[in-house]
Amino acid sequence: MDEKERTVRKAKPEDIPSILDIVADAVRTMRASGNLRQWTDGYPSRETIATDIRNGVGYLVTSPSGQADGYFAMIPSPEPTYAVIYGGEWLDDSLPYRVIHRIAGRAGTHGIFSAIMDHAFSVTDNVRIDTHADNAIMQHNILKHGFRFCGTILLANGDPRLAYQKLLDRNLEKTE
Repeated sequence: MDEKERTVRKAKPEDIPSILDIVADAVRTMRASGNLRQWTDGYPSRETIATDIRNGVGYLVTSPSGQADGYFAMIPSPEPTYAVIYGGEWLDDSLPYRVIHRIAGRAGTHGIFSAIMDHAFSVTDNVRIDTHADNAIMQHNILKHGFRFCGTILLANGDPRLAYQKLLDRNLEKTE
């Protein structure tokens, strides 16, 4: 499928079963690629996804037929875990940004990350994202899409994550 045929829409409560299937596929892909320590103990849970949807920050990536193939959360700044960064600095720490969390794709699909980035940069010019050091697939996609490594952040539970930012020249927050 052509990546450009994918669409992004806000997720709805009735999408939760499909989203949980997509998350399970993503976890299997992570494990198969050697990422054994990210998304453990049932994370992201049904409640996490439901909270994303209630808060209006959960999104589905769909095929032309409408099949749900991907999921992500796009959250407006500030992200509390990004307040302190170790071993580097953000490209800009004064402008509003959006954070992309919980990216998951159905096994065997392609173009999910590209569709997410197209959507994110249609809303804002400043995106931050983080990932586990063992997530080579995500690191590849992040760098492929022009993000710059900025340093390491710590999650609320103290786990480290590699942090990236991409800042376009326009620097204007847009409305969805």
